[in-house]
Amino acid sequence: MKNIYLKISLVLLLVTVFSCSEENFAGEEFGTVEGKVVSAIDFKPLANVKVFSNPNSSIVFTDEEGKFVVNNVKVGDYSFEAQKDGYITKFEAATVNTGKATNLVFELKLSTTNNKPPTTPVLVSPPDNAIDQALELNLTWTATDTEKDSLKYTITVRKDNSNDIVTYSDISKTNYTLKGLSYSTKYYWQVSVSDGINPPVLSAVRTFTTIAFPNARFLFVKNETNNYVIYSGDEKGGQLQLTSSSVNSWRPRKNNQVKKIAFIRASGAQNHIYTMNPDGSGIFKVTNSVPISGFNSDFINFSWNASGSQIIYPYFDKLYRINNDGSGLTKIYQTPNGKFISECDWSNDGAKIALKVNDANGYNAEIYLINAAGTVTNQIISGTSGAIGGLNFTVNSQKLIFTRDVSGYEDANYRQLDTRVFQYVFSTNLISEAGLEKPAGTLDLDVRYSPNEAELIVTNTSNDGISAKNIVKYTPSINNTGVSRVILFTNASMPDWE
Repeated sequence: MKNIYLKISLVLLLVTVFSCSEENFAGEEFGTVEGKVVSAIDFKPLANVKVFSNPNSSIVFTDEEGKFVVNNVKVGDYSFEAQKDGYITKFEAATVNTGKATNLVFELKLSTTNNKPPTTPVLVSPPDNAIDQALELNLTWTATDTEKDSLKYTITVRKDNSNDIVTYSDISKTNYTLKGLSYSTKYYWQVSVSDGINPPVLSAVRTFTTIAFPNARFLFVKNETNNYVIYSGDEKGGQLQLTSSSVNSWRPRKNNQVKKIAFIRASGAQNHIYTMNPDGSGIFKVTNSVPISGFNSDFINFSWNASGSQIIYPYFDKLYRINNDGSGLTKIYQTPNGKFISECDWSNDGAKIALKVNDANGYNAEIYLINAAGTVTNQIISGTSGAIGGLNFTVNSQKLIFTRDVSGYEDANYRQLDTRVFQYVFSTNLISEAGLEKPAGTLDLDVRYSPNEAELIVTNTSNDGISAKNIVKYTPSINNTGVSRVILFTNASMPDWE
């Protein structure tokens, strides 16, 4: 019986001792450490990472989301350690507070020990020395990595005869589309690949050349995001944007002798004349001290001389001449009555300059000629009501085309109701309408001769002042024979045809 009691007592003693070992000792305080382990390259979670501390705590491993929790850690300062094969061990300091969770984040870097670099990128397309490449071109290449490391690519592109290098970085695919390339330009390109561990590996250098600039003989503007944008186009309807939609540019005029396009561009609170190459490159500001200005910037115009060496332009009641490089600014005429000069055209032989002048509202308009010395030589039209505009000489300077609103309507908004095309013949001093087939209720504006002068080009639009504008070409008719009018470009205006 005594033995039975001894055995029971011994069991109770063991239970008591075991229970005491599972409890925290009096006076000790504990907290929790939790956190996440990620890759230092792409910050993706890392699973099965061993996490423990010094002084010692429990050893835990991260889950599939890279998370870990270490419970019942005595309060105090620790150094926690994260270990995983193939990665550099990382240490993080931690202070554990009573009843609180301390958060840690480990960013593990791949160990470079025995890690091989990626293979040298092989450029696939376009082929080396390829020609006639599009201005939007897809580059492709190949590269591999033995350890299946995550690869990032960098492309460097340079124009021939230029030291400027454009870099496209952080590319994860083995292809990239270049945009906004220039016409008739040779480019050099190279790809580098990085695994985030070893130094980048460079490909060979290849070249390609873009397509030649098309023979687009038309220029016009489109209204985009409240700015005029200059385009070139051909008779098949092809269009190419030449100026940025972020800046207001309008009234393009091309001179084939110098292969330049002159145009008006907003520059701060003023408007100035600029030139550019036919592909939109090489923009140069011609005017500086004296801007181009008049009663309404939408209806103001300037003119090249035949050789392209000079430009004439108005500044309110004055007419200026300037060299195409911005030098030689000269005032050549001033109206005697204070009227504004809104439009001008310079004859091919340089002997005549046609001027359209008007009052501050655009009305009380006149068209007359001056010579190169600024002397008035001929009065073509005056004393009429309504809007007038669109001056253009024939090549032999024997005819002048212009537009006039035959309704005679005038209002504060410069609205026109029935604007038609007229032609003045110097040998007879006669004015006749050229194009009786204009649709009723529309306006023909910005008239220009075709290069062979057999046709005319105009901006046609409804007289409501809000409808879309279209650029139309047609053969002049004096007997209303119903000559076909062809729309070349929709939602476009201010044409030039060279």
